[in-house]
Amino acid sequence: MTNEKLGDALRLLGVDQAAGQVYLALLELAPAPLVDVGAAAGLGGAELTTAYGALVDAGLAGAAEVGEDVVAPVPPAAGLEVLARHRAAEVEESRIAVGGAFESFRRQRLAEYDDHLVEAVTGDAVGRRIRQAWASARTQIRQLESPPYFTQPGTTEDALATLARGVTQRVVYSRESLEHPGRLKDVIEPCVKAGEQARVLPSVPVKLVIIDEAYALVSLSIREADVHHTMLVVQPCGLLSALIALFEQSWQNALPFHGRTTAPGGLPPADRRLLWLLAGGASDEVIARELGVSRRTLFRRLQILMARLGAANRFQMALQAQRSGWL
Repeated sequence: MTNEKLGDALRLLGVDQAAGQVYLALLELAPAPLVDVGAAAGLGGAELTTAYGALVDAGLAGAAEVGEDVVAPVPPAAGLEVLARHRAAEVEESRIAVGGAFESFRRQRLAEYDDHLVEAVTGDAVGRRIRQAWASARTQIRQLESPPYFTQPGTTEDALATLARGVTQRVVYSRESLEHPGRLKDVIEPCVKAGEQARVLPSVPVKLVIIDEAYALVSLSIREADVHHTMLVVQPCGLLSALIALFEQSWQNALPFHGRTTAPGGLPPADRRLLWLLAGGASDEVIARELGVSRRTLFRRLQILMARLGAANRFQMALQAQRSGWL
């Protein structure tokens, strides 16, 4: 690392320029008399004493022995940890202060600036805003998901990364999502396997993503708008509360799709997946395609499952499968 980069790193940790110059000289000369270190740093007298004292306080240098003037750096692990925590606390305090100031502004000027409660985002900005939203989630993401889908590289990776850092994700998929080519295998199942809580409805009323309690993203498809790709960003207001209520109602009405991590009662994973698709309302053609089997093989497996569950038809089979914990 160059001296310039090291100096920048020290400044980011709260070590001022003078102390940083002394630390760089200390690394070059130590152990050495403090006056020699100061000369190399271009400092002397009270300025040198103050700068070196700052290094000692930060845990980066040892205090001079009584009666001696020889100084040296110390292993920085403990000192850097304290500095890093201090800076992190300052950043968090700043974030809270800025957020609080804006919230105060929003409350005081709500009537005048109510147009900003709903923002329209179009074109290439949609993808950037969505990725920013996933990255900003702190506790949970709630989503109503349905086609049409537009090409947005990295969306699955963003979802998996969000799950990996402990953010809860609850998603209600429409039946069209399961039937969309490649969607189940490439997007839905990897997320479910990573911990996403998924349910399915025959249809969902709107494409929706709710980030914590902070804001919501509402996608307008080409069926609802005269532009190709449009999204609304809804800030905290009565509309956001209504969207949250809409999601929770949809979640209560939807059929669990995540299943169990293991196959209960020795149920093969392929048969469990078949039941998921069947419960989601997928057609025989879609189920056969997703399982990679012929329609004849599919019918045979359905007959075996119905016999195993004592069901006379597919509706009874789905009901019995749910009661048995297979869905």
